[in-house]
Parts: sequence; C-alpha cells; structure tokens
Amino acid sequence: MKFIFLILFCPFLSAIAAQPNVLLIMADDLRDFGGAYTKDVVKTPNLDRLRAHGTSFERAYVQYPVCNPSRSSMMTGLRAEQTGIVGNDIKLRDKMPNVVTLPQLCKEAGWQSHAFGKLYHLGGGKNPQAKQAWMDAGKSWHTSQAFEATKIGKKMLEGRNVTDGALSWCQWGAADGGDDDQPDGQIAAATVAKINELGDTPWFIGCGFMKPHDPFIAPKKYFDLYPLDSLKPWQDPANMTPARKESVGFGAYGTAFAKLTGQDWRDLFRAYCAGTTFMDAQLGRVLDVLDQKQLWDKTIVIFVGDHGYHTGERQWWNKNTLFERACRAPFIIAAPGMKGGQASRSLVEFVDLYPTVTDLCGLKMPHAGAGLSLRPVLENSTVSVKDAAFTLITRSPKLHGQSIRTARWRFNQWSDGHRELYDLDADPEELQDVSSSQPDTLKDLAAKLKALPAFQQ
Repeated sequence: MKFIFLILFCPFLSAIAAQPNVLLIMADDLRDFGGAYTKDVVKTPNLDRLRAHGTSFERAYVQYPVCNPSRSSMMTGLRAEQTGIVGNDIKLRDKMPNVVTLPQLCKEAGWQSHAFGKLYHLGGGKNPQAKQAWMDAGKSWHTSQAFEATKIGKKMLEGRNVTDGALSWCQWGAADGGDDDQPDGQIAAATVAKINELGDTPWFIGCGFMKPHDPFIAPKKYFDLYPLDSLKPWQDPANMTPARKESVGFGAYGTAFAKLTGQDWRDLFRAYCAGTTFMDAQLGRVLDVLDQKQLWDKTIVIFVGDHGYHTGERQWWNKNTLFERACRAPFIIAAPGMKGGQASRSLVEFVDLYPTVTDLCGLKMPHAGAGLSLRPVLENSTVSVKDAAFTLITRSPKLHGQSIRTARWRFNQWSDGHRELYDLDADPEELQDVSSSQPDTLKDLAAKLKALPAFQQ
C-alpha cells in the first residue's frame, strides 16, 4: 500500500526524503541521565554525542516500569491499562492480536523493518519459533534476530552472585573476550551491517541493547574504568518516610536486598556502571555509521530506556515501583531539520513516541492512541505538550497502584485506598511523604487520575 505524503503542508518533510529512516535504539534497565549520584559517575560519551544532535527529554515517564508492559505500551501507543499487559509472561499478540504496532505501520507503508536484539520482551526459551513470536517477527518486522554471548564471552574473569544464589539473576561478572563476544556488541555490528546493506531504501531499524540489565556482565575493560575505591554506594537518610512493603522492598527481592553489605552494593553499582558504559560504546558504533553515510539529515534517531532503575535507593536494586527512579527513563529524539543540543523540561510519556514518529513520517495512526506528538517540543524545547504523566504497577489481582507526575508533585493512589504524595521541587528523591499536609493537592491530583482508562486485570 502506498501513502501519498502531503509535503506541501509539511515544510519539515519537504526538506528531506518523504520516507525518513527511523532508528529506534533501546537500552534495557537504563535509569535516567540525571538520577541521583549516577550522573556524576557513569561515563556515557556517546549518549552525550547523541544529545548534541537532538532533544533530550529530562522528564520522560514510562507507563509501566517493567520490560514487557513498557515495551508493549510504547510500541502500540496505548497505556498498560488499555493493553492489559502488566507482566513479562504475556505476549503482545496474546492480548492484542490485531493491533498495528509502530514498526508494523511503517513496514506496511513501505519501509524495510528489521529488529536486532531486545525491542519487545524476549521470551520463548530455546524454542526458535516461540522466540520469533515474542519478537513479533512477520508483523512488526521483516526480520528479527536475538543474540547470545560466545563461549569466550561466557567466561568470567571475576564476579559473583551477591545474594549467595537467593536471586539467580543478581550476579555480576567481568567477562573475557571483546565487545563482540557479548550480545550488545553483536547487536551493534548487525545494525551497522543492515544500514550499510539497505543503502537508500527507507528503513525502520530496531536496535535493542541488552545492557545494563542483569546479569550485570560486561567485558573486563569496562569494569577497569570504575575502580571500587572510587565508588560510593547510595545511603538512605535516617529520617526518610518508610514506604509500605507493596511500594518497595516486597517479596523475595526485598528479603535478599536487606541482607546486602556495603561491599555488595558497591560491587553491584560498579557492574551497573560498567554495563552502561559498555552499552554506550556499542551505541557509538551505530552513530559512527550515521556519520560515515551522512544519514543524520534523513534519519529520525530515537534513544530510550524501557524504564528506570533503582541502584540502592530505599534498599532496592530493581525497577517496578512508582518512585521517580523507576518511572523516569532516558528519552532522546534527533530528527532532520530540528535543532540539536536541546534539553526539554516538558512532561512527556512513552506513549507519545508512536504519534511523534507518525507525525514526522507523514503517516496516520491506525487507532486512537493515548499520547501526543512531541513535534512541537522538537521545534521549540521551551514548549510543553502536557501537564501530567501517568504510570501503573500491579502487585496482585487485588492490588494495583496508579501514579501521576506533574511539574511539582508525584501522587500515588493504590486500589486499597492507600496514598502517597511527594513534593519533587523540595524533595527530588521522594524521601518524605507529605500526603497528610496537602489535602487540596490530593483532591486535585486524584481527580486527574480518574481520567485514566479503566484498568481491568
């Protein structure tokens, strides 16, 4: 099916090809750039390089702070309340067999569409057909490919499980071999090869890096960038308002994290930093090919983390909370004709990605989405397109929480009636619950939450 692009009414598109390339780059479990102490420690020169080309959204929020729900929401432009996907155990097509995803829309409009690594949640175990189904091969992508470490890359030169095996995933390792002995190196190489192969054919490529997600493994040279004695683990202040167990610190994770020593936290943080810098180096390889082939003026480049991550705040080493560290994630867009080096303080949501790309590509969303195009912000970084962002989490069939983030406040409303309120102007780390002293604010924000689609588990 061929689309007629209304170039006369779209000066931006008239300056470039009617079908700009789309490069969607994801990192797994990558917290936001300004998060607590990490911004002054982690080395990410290639993210800095990408930010110089585009607009960084400093207050971007996911709709569910867990891999599969967040990615399903992002790729459909629908909230988790609408998709019904709230865990890592349900494929998108099991819930929404006929929904048209963002890459699928471009694919059906004539783009070559290819995925490398983790764009949707990777499931299926060792069953090749099941793995392809989880990657939505055929519908979203012409081809999709997952990767695994080589025999050399699986050899750890140092490392351990910091929970003594209580949590199998909670391990770090400085690996033998080079970058391409790890999945992210292979993902970068495959992405570069496909860009070179496609030439002038319009393409939508998904480049889904696996790091810094657990297990916290990277080639040893990246660990060497972070001497242990240079790192200081996060320390919660003594006067912090305790959170209910369902908010953070729940289950087997909370039990295991409560036993971690200062050395354990330091080892984990070092591994997280190493994994982040390793991922950043692979990002650099992809940016290099855009430079070499002079593709910046014909390619929309998007970088996102699928959600944020706690690296010790409230003794939590994970995502899946309604706190800022889990809900807020990296989000950068570099688009042809748009000014680079911009930082936006506009509140934005990951459901805004779909309508933004369709707007920039001259396409029409095939269904009513939950987001808004961010094109006005790309054109003028001082503009705001919305005054609130929303996030959902579930704890059981009988308990879920919904959060609203405004310019000043974060308000969490639980289905059992429990409420939390944080003043992020005065308390950016959300250490003090002020719900008891702000009845008018609670009333106003609770009314805004009622505008969300009904959530049915």
